[in-house]
Amino acid sequence: MKSAVETLNPTRVKLTVEVPFEELKPSLDAAYKKISQQINIPGFRKGKVPAMVIDQRVGRGVVLDEAVQEALPKLYFQALEDNNIVPLSAPELDLTQVEDGSDLSFSAELDVRPEISLPDYDGLEVEVEDIVVGGDDIEEQLQVLRERFGSLNPVDRAAAEQDFVTIDLSAAKDGEPIEEAQATGMSYQVGRGTMLEGLDESLVGMSAGDEKTFSSTLTGAEFQGEFVDVTVKVTAVKEQELPELDDDFAQQASEFDTLEELKADARERLTRGARLEQAAAARDAVLEKLLTMVDIPLPDGLIADELRARHDSIKQQLAYSGMTEEEYLESEGQTSEDFMADLEKRVRDAKAAQFLLDEIATAEALGVDENELTQHLLRRAQQAGQKPDAFLQQAMEQNYIPEFIAEVRRGKALAHVVESATVKDASGNTVELKNLQPDGTYADPEEVQARAEAQGAAEARAHAAAQAVTPPTDAAVDVITTSDYLTVDETVETGRAGEAVETGEPGDSEK
Repeated sequence: MKSAVETLNPTRVKLTVEVPFEELKPSLDAAYKKISQQINIPGFRKGKVPAMVIDQRVGRGVVLDEAVQEALPKLYFQALEDNNIVPLSAPELDLTQVEDGSDLSFSAELDVRPEISLPDYDGLEVEVEDIVVGGDDIEEQLQVLRERFGSLNPVDRAAAEQDFVTIDLSAAKDGEPIEEAQATGMSYQVGRGTMLEGLDESLVGMSAGDEKTFSSTLTGAEFQGEFVDVTVKVTAVKEQELPELDDDFAQQASEFDTLEELKADARERLTRGARLEQAAAARDAVLEKLLTMVDIPLPDGLIADELRARHDSIKQQLAYSGMTEEEYLESEGQTSEDFMADLEKRVRDAKAAQFLLDEIATAEALGVDENELTQHLLRRAQQAGQKPDAFLQQAMEQNYIPEFIAEVRRGKALAHVVESATVKDASGNTVELKNLQPDGTYADPEEVQARAEAQGAAEARAHAAAQAVTPPTDAAVDVITTSDYLTVDETVETGRAGEAVETGEPGDSEK
C-alpha cells in the first residue's frame, strides 16, 4: 500500500491511498465467507458455498463491494499511522470505482492538529492583584458565625427585614390551585430574596395570622414563566437574637479562649483562601499570556461542533433552572449576538489552550502516573455527582480515559510553566507559588522532597491506560498541580463573571 499527504491548509490535509489488488485478498476471502453464511444454495451447506458458485449466483461485483467495505477502515487507519496523522474529524472519503483485478484508490480529507512552534515560555512575567484581608472581611466571617449560634424568639408584631417567618404558600392560575406549587410550614428570612419575586415586599408588615395575595411567576412545572396568583399566610414571626462578640462567644463557637484569638484565626483562614485565589489568578494570567505569544490555527469544523455542543449544554442547564435563554440574556443585559460571540471566543481559547499545552507536555516529556489519573477521576466523579466506580465504568465504556489522561497532562504542562514564571502582585512583591499546598499553606522544603520521592515510587507502578510516562523533573510541579488541578477548559473559563456553563464531557467534538 502506498499513501501520500497533501496539506490543504494548516488544519486540513488530503490523504491519498493506493492499494495493489493482491493486497485485498484477505478481504475478498472474508467477503466470500460472509456472503456464504447469508445465502441458501441447494446442494451446499450454509457457510460452505464455493467462491465460484457465489460469483455465479450473487455476482463478483457484490463480493468486491463487500471486500472494499471490509478493507477500507483498516486501510484508512493504516495510512494515518504510516503518515503520523492524528485526526480531529471524520474523513470525507472519495472512493474511485472498484474494478476487478485493478488497484484500489481512494482519498480522504480530514481536519488535523495544527503544527505549533512553541514560544519561549520559561520565566514569563505576569501580575496579579494584591492579597487584601480587611476588617470588614473578618467582621463578615464573625457575623456568619454569630448567626449560626443565634436564637429565634417569637415576637408579637409585624414582620420586618431580617425577621424569620413561618409561612404557607399557595399558587393558583385562573382560580385553580396549582398542585405542584403548594407548601406549608416553610421557614424564611424576610429580605433574603431567594424565593418568589414579590414575596419579600408582601411579607414586610404582615403579622401572624395575616394573609395576602400577590402576582408572581413560577420557575418550574407547566406554568413556568407565567404570572400566577400566590397567596401567602404568615403563621409565626420570629426575631433573631445574636450572641455578643466577646470571649464567652469565642469559647462557645470555637476552640479559642478569647475573641482576639478567634479574629486572628479568621484572618489566617481568609488569607489562606485569598492566597489560593491569587494562585488561580496567576495560573490564568500565565495561560492568557501564553496564548498571546503564538498563533494557533483552529479547524472550523471542530470549533463549530464544539460551539454547538456548548450552546446546547447552556440551554439544557438553563432549562433545569427554570429559565429560557431569552430570559437569561435579558437578566444579563446581553444580546444573542454578543452572547454567541463571547461563547465562540471562549471555545476558541479553550481549544487553542489544549493544543498548546499538549505540545508543551510533549516537549517536556510529561507523563501521567497511576495516582495522578486516579485523583483526577475521583475529582471528576465528584463534580459529576457520581460514585467513583460508576463514573469509572462509564468513562471506560465511552472511551473517555485517553481524554482524561490528556487533561492531566495539560494541567501538568500549565503547572510547569507557572512554576517557572515570575509572578508579582500589584505592589511589586514576588508571589511565591512553588510550595503552595491545597489548603493555602506552604510546605516545608523537606516535605516537598519527600512528596517528590513518593511520586517517583508511584510512577514506577504506572497505570496501564497512561502508557509509558516520564516523571516530572521538579517536585514543585506536583505541588502546584495538586493545589489547583483544573482541566484546560476549566482554566480558560474560570474567573469570568456571569458564566453559565461548565466544560462539556470529553469527546464532545474531538473524536
